[in-house]
Amino acid sequence: MNTGEAAHVPSAVHHIPADKVCGRAKDVIRRLQKAGYEAYLVGGCVRDLLLGRTPKDFDIATSARPEEIRKLFNSCRLIGRRFRLAHIYYGRDYLEVATFRAPHDEGVDGGKVNDEGRIINDNVYGTLEEDVWRRDFTINALFYNPSNGELLDFVNGLEDLRHGKIRLIGEPEKRFREDPVRLLRAIRFAAKLGFEIEGHTRAPMASMAILLEAVSSARLFDEIIKLLHSGDGLATYRLLCEYGVLQHLLPLTAESLEEDTSGNFARMVELSLGNTDQRIAEGKSVMPAFLYAVLLWHKVQMAALALKVGGTPEIQALHLAATDALRDQVDFTAVPRRYSNITREIWALQSRFHHRDLRRASTLLGNARFRAAYDFLCLRAEAGEPVQDDANWWGDFQQATPEGRQELCKGAHNKKGSLRRRKRRKKSSNGDAAGGSSAE
Repeated sequence: MNTGEAAHVPSAVHHIPADKVCGRAKDVIRRLQKAGYEAYLVGGCVRDLLLGRTPKDFDIATSARPEEIRKLFNSCRLIGRRFRLAHIYYGRDYLEVATFRAPHDEGVDGGKVNDEGRIINDNVYGTLEEDVWRRDFTINALFYNPSNGELLDFVNGLEDLRHGKIRLIGEPEKRFREDPVRLLRAIRFAAKLGFEIEGHTRAPMASMAILLEAVSSARLFDEIIKLLHSGDGLATYRLLCEYGVLQHLLPLTAESLEEDTSGNFARMVELSLGNTDQRIAEGKSVMPAFLYAVLLWHKVQMAALALKVGGTPEIQALHLAATDALRDQVDFTAVPRRYSNITREIWALQSRFHHRDLRRASTLLGNARFRAAYDFLCLRAEAGEPVQDDANWWGDFQQATPEGRQELCKGAHNKKGSLRRRKRRKKSSNGDAAGGSSAE
């Protein structure tokens, strides 16, 4: 496939601020160029610099082969089998350097595509012009040379960037078959940048989303975290729903949205993702375990309720329901045990928020997962579940002095006893009325 001539865009036109480019990346590029190789910044860092954003990473593309890169840099390590890369380390930090790739359909050794058209080996080295066509979207295929300030644009990526368009390079169906995760990347970039997925790229997305089911569950777990813990999780989630992708990525969540006639679950998911975005914006931590606790909650809740109706004790019912939901989810996206165990604890502690005697309340407050479980309880209440009274009481209990906590528990005990007495009087009154009616 011929890319045509590159547009050579000078710094006076593209306005990338040279002082915003990582100094280490400049040094690596200069050393590669001095050794006779081509080398450029490429991908997300160039895109973000053009948009006035601060890049997270500075990735480099070069004509040097991985082994040649390693000879130039003592701190270089080569990683990957399907896609061989060089990492040049600076303490714990590193810069990623990739060799230009070529198309797979030319029968060159090192590349392999399966019967469905999916790339399973990606070590086909090529030229800069060939590498352009191996990249996914036009806005990620801009090459910047910090040595002379020139930007190379082969695919009108700069124009798409200016017009806010997400456009696949090449024929969309073929590119999605090569790597179905590109469906998720299109949505992630659209949400992150506030861009629109252009028509030809958008058209096959819903019908091709089923290809995601062939992607490894471990890789999809990583992609879900990128999608929903990126700081734009709510917008991303809405696009996943809009483009018909959610049902192939998180099928249990998609089923729950259809089954829940109250709308509580849909509100819970949106509230959770909105809160997560806010926490990320404030530099606070977020937990994949909490995310999955929300996404699978409806399935767990309904299954536990059915078991309780059948006579299973509440705690055991929750445990069994949790096991089933996590097992079913793993068929699609792997949830590492270090997260799934915490997810289980968040669910299990929900049943303990009913207890308001001082001993059990104090024990629960000291539980390592109390805060996450309490936040989950508050989220349920805000979404419309009938647990607002529990959320309020536990909010008061946390803030109270030791003496105040005793009073709260005593008040809850008295209130509970009063409620039991009212129920007994009502039952007795109903019994008398029924007896009188029967005698007549």
